[in-house]
Amino acid sequence: MKQISAIVLAILTLIIAPMVGESWINPFVEDSTLRLIFWEVRFPRVLLAFICGAALSLGGLVFQAMFRNALATPYTLGVASGSAFTVALVSLLGVHFSLLGVSGISLAAMAGAMLSIGIVYGLSRFVGGFASTGLLLGGVILGFFFSSLTMLVQHFSDATSIYRLVRWGMGSLGHASYDSVLTVLPFFLTGAAVIACYKKELDHLVLGDVLAKSRGVAVHVVRRSLFFAVSLMVAGVVSVCGPIGFVGIIVPHLCRTLFGVKHQNLYSLSMLLGGVFLVLCDTLARCITKGSDLPVGIITALVGGPFFITVLIRKQRGQ
Repeated sequence: MKQISAIVLAILTLIIAPMVGESWINPFVEDSTLRLIFWEVRFPRVLLAFICGAALSLGGLVFQAMFRNALATPYTLGVASGSAFTVALVSLLGVHFSLLGVSGISLAAMAGAMLSIGIVYGLSRFVGGFASTGLLLGGVILGFFFSSLTMLVQHFSDATSIYRLVRWGMGSLGHASYDSVLTVLPFFLTGAAVIACYKKELDHLVLGDVLAKSRGVAVHVVRRSLFFAVSLMVAGVVSVCGPIGFVGIIVPHLCRTLFGVKHQNLYSLSMLLGGVFLVLCDTLARCITKGSDLPVGIITALVGGPFFITVLIRKQRGQ
């Protein structure tokens, strides 16, 4: 029943959200210009928002289970920092190119994300395999390192390049198209398919590695598979939209609070509600300003800050 309700909510969101904006647009209106705006601008943007929200929410759910930490995010392992560095480097060098319809900025972000994934993988094996502490340590170290490199690149960049990088870092769906949807979709589907194979194992990982091993879970294999699955999903999202924060924290937390801790249920619910959440945030971003495109990352951050203050206060009172 919960899944059916979430599916209905997702379908209604995908139908209604493209109609909402500076003006209400009927997709079957006779005006060809309005139909073009609906089908070529708003609808692909809503699709992209839904896929990215689902990917980020599912990634947050998995990492929070792997690290047994409610504050873990899909960006915990430095994917966003690596992407920011390569985007800054491309902007500094003034390189402009595209490949198969994908912009150079997106390709640079993807390369940075893949570089981060590879380095974290190497570091984690060096400091102790795929234990949660090894992964976290590698991610934190890499995040600081890439952030330092990004600041170094910014120091030598001009104002235009710095502005472009700052805007990219806010996370935006303003350049959405069907091509960008097709760019993200394979990463999302592949990652989601891998994670679907380990829903039961996630329930055991939350209890700790020792208990998980005692119940027959191949902990290192599962961690390795989930690490690459989430990292690839997030790399696809960041390459197109930039780092959109808080989705991977807020939605999984709400899902656990409302629907329990069984990942068999949380898997689908977190994806559906994550997609709905980001679509609603982006719809608000489209409506809140006229004549300009407010980055959706600002909206998710404005929602995320008060959300965690509320959670913190409630937990303290509960103690």
